[in-house]
Amino acid sequence: MAMDLRGILLPTTTPFDADGRIASSAIASNIKAWTAKGVIGFVVLGSTGERVHLDEREYLETIAISRAAAASDSVFIVGAGQQSTVGTINEIKNAARAGADAVLVITPFFYRTAITQETLISFYTAVADDSPVPVLLYSMPPLTGIKIEPETVARLSEHANIIGVKDSSNDVAGFSKTVSLCPSNFAVMTGNGTVLFDTLRAGATGGILAVGCVVPDVCVEIYRAFKAGDEERGAMLQSKLTPLAAAVTTRFGIGGLKAALDLAGFHGGAVRAPLRAPDDSVRTEIAQLLQNVRAAW
Repeated sequence: MAMDLRGILLPTTTPFDADGRIASSAIASNIKAWTAKGVIGFVVLGSTGERVHLDEREYLETIAISRAAAASDSVFIVGAGQQSTVGTINEIKNAARAGADAVLVITPFFYRTAITQETLISFYTAVADDSPVPVLLYSMPPLTGIKIEPETVARLSEHANIIGVKDSSNDVAGFSKTVSLCPSNFAVMTGNGTVLFDTLRAGATGGILAVGCVVPDVCVEIYRAFKAGDEERGAMLQSKLTPLAAAVTTRFGIGGLKAALDLAGFHGGAVRAPLRAPDDSVRTEIAQLLQNVRAAW
C-alpha cells in the first residue's frame, strides 16, 4: 500500500471525562481542529495516547472514534506492540479491523537483555509477514531502553510490508546514518520535536511529534520553511519550539502535554494514575513557553 509520509503527523492524546472514561467528543474535536492546521495525519494510541493505560475495549473504541473523526484523506496510523510476537500480531489485526491504515510497532522491552538487534529483526520480520497493513518501526529508547540501530532499520527496510521508522531519540548523527542506509522510498521520521529542523536537514521525510499536538501550525511551518529553503525562518522557529517540546515530553511527560493542550485551546484533561497532573508552577512555566512560541509565530 502506497502511503505518503512527507509532512507532520500528530501522535494523539487520549482525553478522559470526569469519570475517567474515554471522552469521545473531545477526541473528535481535537482531531478536527488539528486537521485544519495542515498536518497530514495521525498516530492514535502510541506512547502519547497512553495505550498502556487502556484495556482492549477502550483501545478499539478509541481507534473507531478517531477514525470517524479524521478526514478521509488523512493518514491514519495506530500504535501497537505487545511483549510477545504473537500478541503483537493479534493486536495489529484488531487495529486493522478497527480502521488502521498502518501500524506503528514499538519494540518489545521487558526482557531487555534478550532484545538484541538480531532479535528485533526476527520480531519485526514475523510481525510484518503477518500484518494485514503496512508496518512502521518505533524506536523509543527514552521509554523502552531499546534502540533500533541504523543497520537494523536498513535490513528491515528491505521488507515489502515495512514502510518506515519513527526515531524518537535526539541522536541526529544516528538519524542521518539511518537515512543514508535506507532506500529513498522508506520513510525515516523523527519523533522528537527538539530536533525537528536538524533531522529534516539530515533527510527526514517528516515528523510524528507530541509537541505538534500543542502547536501544530508551528511544526507544519518549520517543515514548510525547510522545503522552501528558508533556513533562517526554520531555525528561528525551531529555537522557540525546542524548550516547549522538551517540557511536554521528557521534562513533564504526558501530564505536561495534556496541560499544554488545555492552555492551547485543545482538549487535554486528566492523565490516568500512576501518572500525575502538573502543579501550578509547572503550568505557569508551560504557559510561558507556549507564549514564547506564539510570539515568534
